[in-house]
Amino acid sequence: MEKKEKKGSIFDSTIEAFQSFLRVPNTVTKSGSHVRDCNDLKRVMIIVVVALIPTLLFGIYNIGDQHSIAAGIDMGFWQKVWFGFLKILPLYLVSYIVGLGIEFASAQIRGHEVNEGYLVTGMIIPLIVPITTPLWILALAVAFAVIIGKEVFGGTGMNMWNPALLARAFLFFAYPSSMSGDKVWVAGVDGYSGATPLADAALGNFNNMPSALDMFLGFIPGCPGETSTVAILIGAAILLFFGVASWKIMLSTVVGALAIGYLCNALAPDASSYLALPAWEHLIMGGFAFGAVFMATDPVTSAQTETGKWIYGFLIGAFTIILRVFNPGYPEGMMLAILLMNTFAPLIDYCVVQRNIKKRLKRAQINQ
Repeated sequence: MEKKEKKGSIFDSTIEAFQSFLRVPNTVTKSGSHVRDCNDLKRVMIIVVVALIPTLLFGIYNIGDQHSIAAGIDMGFWQKVWFGFLKILPLYLVSYIVGLGIEFASAQIRGHEVNEGYLVTGMIIPLIVPITTPLWILALAVAFAVIIGKEVFGGTGMNMWNPALLARAFLFFAYPSSMSGDKVWVAGVDGYSGATPLADAALGNFNNMPSALDMFLGFIPGCPGETSTVAILIGAAILLFFGVASWKIMLSTVVGALAIGYLCNALAPDASSYLALPAWEHLIMGGFAFGAVFMATDPVTSAQTETGKWIYGFLIGAFTIILRVFNPGYPEGMMLAILLMNTFAPLIDYCVVQRNIKKRLKRAQINQ
């Protein structure tokens, strides 16, 4: 005789979330035809979290390293790591406490299960904001991203824009002084001016920029998770190995950036113009690599069709360089480019599907 599951507690979804956090729930489909796969939402989210760990670990070290340089203190390796850990830990506490609190409350109100989607969002947000971001401002940004960017659309899998990028956009437009300038990238040293390579490039200060090797390795000021291209590439390898992210979006994003970058190089009036910055250097500056690997490939907000992925990624890369070069007020570009293409991703898929339908109809008419 089949046992009926006892319900009635108002905390059913919360209890189930904790019970199934480290193990698979003992529920199976009872009828109907279903595709069964071992890669459920939880496993996919965990793989993305694992892929983010290299960027997190390097970011922790770089926070301490940049502090050591700015303060003129000779710190050892573990001292830098400990300093960086203590600085980034409060950001993660705020990100997960506020974000998960809203997620659990929303699930209880709706009577739904708690989805694992915020595990990744909560991991990403502290990696894409300056380490000096005030905690109360970060809490507002997280609340805005989860409520406005996710829950109002129905929760995980229903959102139109990437929640982590919405948090960053909220910070940038609501509190620009905490997200831009030269004094927000180094922790523990008041008033220290540490310009990022993008800021120097936008001002034409090419001589002040760090070497390409330092930018590739990540020993530069910037958001904790965005400085090291090496760490990001390790994460990309993990995502691609497990088939979690689309290589088409990653590759087309790079191709789009290089295409516009080399076009700008050809049109540059002189060597001091931002247009003259070598196109390949855009790939190792700012949040381009992190955005191409972890943000543009978000399976919920990106294009779903195979052809659409090529178009979607190419336009992200192209718009990023256009925004960087022709908008001096916003030298980054990656965030706005991805959010813009999140908006148009459904339209891209619609056009691709309609084009395929017309081709098939035309082929069927010819064969008759």
